Amino acid sequence: MSLVVEVDLSSSVPPYEQIRLQVLAHVSAGRLRSGDRLPTIRALATDLGVAAGTVARAFSELESAGVVVTRRRTGTTVADGTAGPDADVRDAARHFVDAARAAGLGDDEVLDAVRGALLG
Repeated sequence: MSLVVEVDLSSSVPPYEQIRLQVLAHVSAGRLRSGDRLPTIRALATDLGVAAGTVARAFSELESAGVVVTRRRTGTTVADGTAGPDADVRDAARHFVDAARAAGLGDDEVLDAVRGALLG
């Protein structure tokens, strides 16, 4: 799979955090699976128009969290045992997002609703 990541340089969220969150979302949604290779730091930095250190920090934090593993010969891959949620949970999440968008909520409002549910 080709990794789709976008960085909004006007966002208050630092670029490394945007990258980290998007890779984590791909893993959580099952779009990236154990053993899948991520682009090289240099290639992803070039594609996103950010410094290589920005991507390196995102990858480092993902590695610290056990989401990815970096090895000299194989590069950065999704770690074993990082399966996303089962199909029922993914379907429920899709239905929730569809319902929230149909109600006119934006992405930030959808995320706020999820955060509220997690706290409640």
